[in-house]
Amino acid sequence: MAKGPNKILMTSADLVFIYKKDVGKSSRTMLKSRGTLTEKENTPDIIRASDPASRSMPSLNDLNDFTQTARYNGDLVHVKELDIEGFEMKSKLLTYIRMLRDLRHENLNPYVGFMVERENKPALVMEYCSRGSLHDMIHNEDIKLDWDFKLSLLTDLVRGMRYLHSSPLKFHGHLTSHTCVIDSRFVLKITTYGVSGIMERCKAQRTMEARDCLWSAPELLRDPVLLHKGTDKGDIYSLAIIFQEVTLRSEPYSTTGLTPEEVVRKLKKPPPLIRPSVTPQAAPPQFIQIMKQCWAEMPEMRPSLDEIYDQFKKLTGGKKANIVDTMFKMLEKYSNDLEDIVADRTMQLEEEKKKTDQLLFRMLPSTVAESLKLGQTVEAETFSEVSIYFSDIVGFTTISAMSTPMQVVDLLNDLYTMFDATIDNYDVYKVETIGDAYMVASGLPIRNGNRHAGEISTMALMLLSQCGEFTIRHMPHVPLRLRIGLHTGSCVAGVVGLTMPRFCLFGDTVNTASRMESTGAGGCQV
Repeated sequence: MAKGPNKILMTSADLVFIYKKDVGKSSRTMLKSRGTLTEKENTPDIIRASDPASRSMPSLNDLNDFTQTARYNGDLVHVKELDIEGFEMKSKLLTYIRMLRDLRHENLNPYVGFMVERENKPALVMEYCSRGSLHDMIHNEDIKLDWDFKLSLLTDLVRGMRYLHSSPLKFHGHLTSHTCVIDSRFVLKITTYGVSGIMERCKAQRTMEARDCLWSAPELLRDPVLLHKGTDKGDIYSLAIIFQEVTLRSEPYSTTGLTPEEVVRKLKKPPPLIRPSVTPQAAPPQFIQIMKQCWAEMPEMRPSLDEIYDQFKKLTGGKKANIVDTMFKMLEKYSNDLEDIVADRTMQLEEEKKKTDQLLFRMLPSTVAESLKLGQTVEAETFSEVSIYFSDIVGFTTISAMSTPMQVVDLLNDLYTMFDATIDNYDVYKVETIGDAYMVASGLPIRNGNRHAGEISTMALMLLSQCGEFTIRHMPHVPLRLRIGLHTGSCVAGVVGLTMPRFCLFGDTVNTASRMESTGAGGCQV
């Protein structure tokens, strides 16, 4: 019992205690082992991992005043000290402790052993759960608990209690949200079960304040013997109070607005009956009904754990997976659909890329735009034969003087939108518009042999024809006439600037075409 790998009775020499000093103020962690103190820098990594200052998100157990963290055979454990003076190990107590250690269930936090030393009080050694107690998690605002998460935790609680009630232990005795812990996989486990039996066999009683009695059933509060011992029906009542805590994420009886002492006094001496209030929006109606049945005043009216378990199976749809397993299934399903999602997103990206390229090709020639996208330098190029078109509006200064700025913008937008739609039918390239001036070239940036002159001339005639039918919105009776100039020759074309780059033409051909336009007659082609 006290030797070998499976021994039950332990001493402090078997454990390496981790003491946290001034949590939140000091980052120094000390290691106490067999009377020696070692500074944090010389401690193993597993010890330093318990230091709040060395972790991004400290464990909730850092603030737990009731348990100490230690290492046993390299594994982290919790050491729960029992308030028993003059402790003496007897055969009946040893048999009882062995029975507690043999209890094994996925929703029970198993006992590793029982620490006994003459100079110290006895203590229970149990497995370490990294995410703290259920009470800590409920009141941690950084943790978001949706209904599925809450139901997963409560289902674990019901499974663990169902096993306890069918085990030789028969009941927990002091079930609270503090005696439910959460492991790294968010699985709820019940702990400190059987403590009331140990205290009873040692003829000791735990000190209970009014706040500790909020989970106790009314019949236990009226009988001090039952209060310290516990009953199976008392566990059902405690279970219902934990249901209320998790559902509302608040303290027991928080909706009453009473102090713990007032609540305990009213529970002992009804009427009226005092119970927590849970709104229908906080949980499904079936769950609220189960909770109300569990805190019935008469113990025999409360359902058994098997009945509660069957009701929870209906709530969960028969699913046994906890929240982490559910998350893994969701990730697996998502990975199966990921290929289709990626293909769909890729198609959307291609569509957006086409729209972007289309807009870019309207601002720059496609060959120039592709070179700029690749980060290449666009060299200026000489074209031996091109035809240049210039035009402006006759009397534009007079029209502008008689119009508002918005009307001038609308006029030019209507006219050049019509021009842009027309030139798409010809092998030409729109160079730019400056005010009422409109400049088009053919034979560049893609050479078209000797077709450039015919393309530009035919386009000019079409634009003249359309201007005869064009109506100024704010001056419907004023005719719009174009003055056009054309010329054919050589020129140089290149991209000017890095910010808002522009494709510009240079040479005598451009100047001549501009002069032809400025000296020409309105409504005629020169």
